Amino acid sequence: MCQPKIIHNLALAALSVGFFSCNTSVEQKKPNIVLIMADDIGISDIGCYGSEIQTPNIDRLANEGVRFSTFYNMAKCNPTRSTMLTGLYQGGNGAVHLAHLTRQAGYHNIMSGKEHFDSWVPEYCSAEHVFDHSFYFWATTEYFLPPSGEFERPFYLEGREISASEIEYEKAPMYKTDFITDYALKWLEDGIEKENPFFLYLPYHAAHYPLQARPEDIAKYRGKYLKGWDSIRPERFERMKRMGVLPENTLLSEPEGNLNKFRGPLIPAYTDYYPWESLSDEQKDSLDLEMAVFAAIIDRMDQNIGRVLNKLEEAGELQNTLVMFLVDNGSCPFYSNKYNVAPGPADSYWCLRAAWANVGNTPYRQYKQCGHEGGSHTPFIAFWPGVIEPNTITHQAGHVVDLAPTFLDITGADYPDSIKGYKTIPLHGKSLLPVFKGEKREEPDYFISGLEKFRMYRSGEYKIVRLNNGEWELYNIIKDPSETNNLADVYAEKVEELADEYEAVNHKHQSLP
Repeated sequence: MCQPKIIHNLALAALSVGFFSCNTSVEQKKPNIVLIMADDIGISDIGCYGSEIQTPNIDRLANEGVRFSTFYNMAKCNPTRSTMLTGLYQGGNGAVHLAHLTRQAGYHNIMSGKEHFDSWVPEYCSAEHVFDHSFYFWATTEYFLPPSGEFERPFYLEGREISASEIEYEKAPMYKTDFITDYALKWLEDGIEKENPFFLYLPYHAAHYPLQARPEDIAKYRGKYLKGWDSIRPERFERMKRMGVLPENTLLSEPEGNLNKFRGPLIPAYTDYYPWESLSDEQKDSLDLEMAVFAAIIDRMDQNIGRVLNKLEEAGELQNTLVMFLVDNGSCPFYSNKYNVAPGPADSYWCLRAAWANVGNTPYRQYKQCGHEGGSHTPFIAFWPGVIEPNTITHQAGHVVDLAPTFLDITGADYPDSIKGYKTIPLHGKSLLPVFKGEKREEPDYFISGLEKFRMYRSGEYKIVRLNNGEWELYNIIKDPSETNNLADVYAEKVEELADEYEAVNHKHQSLP
């Protein structure tokens, strides 16, 4: 990978022409939008963010687009999707789905993948009500299908509940990441043939547990992890520094276990950190397999992203398409094993342990559900030929809540005054379009992430965060991105100030319809 350019405050002269030009006599076609979301993947698990896992197609988006060094989610599957797709930290009736906005702007809407919302998201935001074509499932199911009895969960095709045996697929045995893409490509063909632009939402299940992958993908990584987490984590950190995808002055935090008391069971072999060299060769081999399967899941997702990019390129649409790739939360350290079958095949139900998840979240602390950077801070890549300067990195912070105002800016749509008879709720984020154009945007007043007992609230250079509903910790997140120096005792007044701000903001959000 060639050395990326770091974007600070410079507007790109090239952007004075093209889609945003005021001097263009003929209005160009609005850009297509492809939004790809991965599941439970740490910031360093992607190649262009320092990983040894092979992700050439995601890397291509980065090499030809912009990477954010600081981008926040809501630290768990359902709150991230709820906030991202509505532009609200919390809401209710009056929330507007991204696909409502694109439909209003004349887009053809397609979704294939995982749908998982908080209870406050209105029913009218479900996929069948906002997408022209949709295939989706709710939360977790296995990768190889059809699943065994206790894991049988419904899928929905065009709003109709179907069984796993009714799913169309191209490659046997059927594998979720592949057939999610099969449906997307089928409908994308239809969208490309239309004169209107299209919006494709592609929320993959990868790499959420259980650890199941195709044997040929696992074989690519078998043996690569025998050196262990104590070697791979600092190796990733050094690559991340060389790439420039870390904020300045970032330190490698000390390895730590999973301290989440509200998501058990806390089993030492899974949730504690222990030195790699304390393990037997047999244990190392088992743990190598565990991580190899996780890597294979990500690899397979990247292969499928490549299928989408190839389809767009072959149709001549890629040059007029904004592609965004992001992750719903950091790596997951929870023990949810169902039975003692080694990870990989369809009859296993295995989960990644905390020590490997800690590698995924390099160089940050903590995990999924947590407002600490390891749970809330993941990759975000935007690719848009002619608008975004290739191979650039921005250190401006963004958040999934910012996507809705970004969509408004890009599509030219107006935010509606009402929806389904309800007055709409004002958006909570700010557009990322200035960042895409290489400009400095005014940072939002605050960012929120983490479940309530693991909440973080960031305003300016300071951030408060708590763990297991404990006392607020305080970090200068600019000087200490890895949260290694808790300043709560030193600046108690700052903690109180930010805590009061958070309570006021949270009360306002909870008072929404």
